[in-house]
Amino acid sequence: MKFTRKANAQWKGSGKEGKGSLTTGSKVLENTQYSFHTRFEDGEKGTNPEELIGAAHAGCFAMQLSFLLNEAEFTATTLDVDATVTFEDGSITQVVLNLEGDVPNIDAEQFQQIANKAKEVCPISKLLNTKIELKVSLTSS
Repeated sequence: MKFTRKANAQWKGSGKEGKGSLTTGSKVLENTQYSFHTRFEDGEKGTNPEELIGAAHAGCFAMQLSFLLNEAEFTATTLDVDATVTFEDGSITQVVLNLEGDVPNIDAEQFQQIANKAKEVCPISKLLNTKIELKVSLTSS
């Protein structure tokens, strides 16, 4: 399977005082504000590249894990993934994926193994050149 997706970034002004907007092909993001303040400070409404990478990674990983669970004949009731992206000295140095899963009839060891495989084969994990840590918690339904 091959497909492409598009997004657009527009920036006006200097790095610190300027502002930009992001629009995705799906229009889920449409002229969404980003700026120095939304990236490096708190309080202003808008997004930033690290937040978007975290959302992309969490979403991709959850979907990949779901496919791998299905291959092993399990279906998750819920997979809840938080991604924490660390930016340090001009680089993204780490992503921590914190997974909480509710998967009927699976044991914790098997869930951990499948989650680790999902982390390795997730397309966004493969894209990122950084340390990726996975923390797993399984709840029973």
